[in-house]
Amino acid sequence: MNLRKTFFILPNLFTLSSVFCGFFAVTLCAGVPTIDALYQAAVAICFAYFFDLADGRVARLTKTQSNLGLQLDSLADVISFGVAPALLVYRWGLTNFGKWGIFIAFLFVGAGALRLARFNVLAMQHDADKPGKFILGLPVPAASAVLVSLVLLNHQLSGSFVDVGQPALAALVVILSYLMVSRIRFRSFKDLRLSRRTITGFLAIAAFTGAVLLGRMHSALIFVGLMATYVGLGLTEEVFFYRRRREEERAAKAPSPVVLEAEGGARSDEEVLEELGAFDVDDDEADKPSASATRAKDLAPRRS
Repeated sequence: MNLRKTFFILPNLFTLSSVFCGFFAVTLCAGVPTIDALYQAAVAICFAYFFDLADGRVARLTKTQSNLGLQLDSLADVISFGVAPALLVYRWGLTNFGKWGIFIAFLFVGAGALRLARFNVLAMQHDADKPGKFILGLPVPAASAVLVSLVLLNHQLSGSFVDVGQPALAALVVILSYLMVSRIRFRSFKDLRLSRRTITGFLAIAAFTGAVLLGRMHSALIFVGLMATYVGLGLTEEVFFYRRRREEERAAKAPSPVVLEAEGGARSDEEVLEELGAFDVDDDEADKPSASATRAKDLAPRRS
C-alpha cells in the first residue's frame, strides 16, 4: 500500500466534510424552518469554516496540492458559503420581499460563483503555492461569515426572525455581493510572519475578546466584530491606496515605447521590427540578414 497516495485523500476528505456541513444547513433551512433550525444551520456553516481552513493547511503540510483539490474546494465553497448562507438569510429576514427576496439571495450565490471562478483562473495562471498578501475581491467565506455572524448574534439577543430591519439586511446582502466581484483587494493573511506588527494585532484581538467576555456580552459579538474589522480594513486600504494601485496597474499594462538613439535619430528598420517581434534572429544566423529584414529594406523608402 502506497501511503503517499493516501495523503492526497486527506485534504479532499476535509473539503467534503465542509460540503456535508453546507448541505446539512440547506436541509435545516428547507420548508418552513423555525428560528432554532436557522440557528443550527448557522452553527453547521461555522463547522464548514473549520473544515475549509483545515483542508488547505493539510494539503500544504502533506504537500498534496493539486488542481483537483483547487476545483473541489471552489465547488464546496459555492455550496457551503454560497447557497447555504443565501438560503439561511432568505428564510431569516428576506421573506417579506417575496420574489425580490429570492432574487436578492440569488445575487449572493451568483456573485460567489463568479468570484470563485475568477479565483480559479488567476490561481491557474499564477503560482498558487506562493501565497500573496492580497486577494482580489472579498472572499466568499468572509462574505458569508458576515451574514452567519448576524444570525448567531440575533439568536443570542432575541431569538426571532428579522422584521423591521429587512431593508437594511437586503442592502447588506447586495453590498457583500458587489464586494465579492469587485476589484477591491483584501488581505489574505497567508503570509503572516512573527513580527512586531502581527504580535500587536494578535494582542488587540485578544484584548477585544477579553473585554467581551469580562463584560458578559454575547460571544457572537466577537465573530461580528472580527468580520466587520476585516471588511473595514480592506475598504480603508482601498481608499488610501487606490491611486497608487491604479497607477501600478496602468504601468504594468502600458506598452514599452520605441527607444530612440542618443544622437536623436531613430533606429534602423531591422532593429525596430526585431524589437516589435516582427521576426526573430537565431543564434546561429545572427550575422545573416533574415528574409523579413531583407523585405523590410525593400519596402523602406529610398532617400534621395
